[in-house]
Amino acid sequence: MKILVNGIQSNLRFSSAHVIPGHESCGFIHGHSYFVDIEIEGERAGKFDFVVDFKDIKKYTKAICDELDHRLLIPVYNDLIEFKDFDKGKDSIFNLKKEKSVFFKIEEKGYTIPSEDCILLPLPYTSAEELSKFFAESLAKKLSETYDNLEYISVCVNEGIGQGAEYRKDFE
Repeated sequence: MKILVNGIQSNLRFSSAHVIPGHESCGFIHGHSYFVDIEIEGERAGKFDFVVDFKDIKKYTKAICDELDHRLLIPVYNDLIEFKDFDKGKDSIFNLKKEKSVFFKIEEKGYTIPSEDCILLPLPYTSAEELSKFFAESLAKKLSETYDNLEYISVCVNEGIGQGAEYRKDFE
């Protein structure tokens, strides 16, 4: 059985700024009002014969949305972004998150942003495609702690109405 959660109607939204280094129009810091749609398929199980409790899906998704809301999303593993005093191949992203400010450079443009205004993501891009994968994998991990009856989760991260990217993660 398949269940669906509509991000607009369930208030699974966040507004964030991001940049896609090297892209002719998205290579500038700009923002979107995102919403997140979720589809989960699995067998009905448990005391109430649910596939998954809607309350859990919304709670876990809302927590991710809240973390990203009103922040600059920075893809730490983008080849065009250079961070001051941080080696992507050796250093932990957690050390970068501990700093009071984030210093980075994209081509000839340098940025200094207070850490509390940023979310450093372990991604190559902060595109809708990568964000949908990030949500799907994060939610799959969290749901696996409680549910063993799920087949897949599909997450669509929409950059406004009419355009989004969907990623499907199969449960193992």
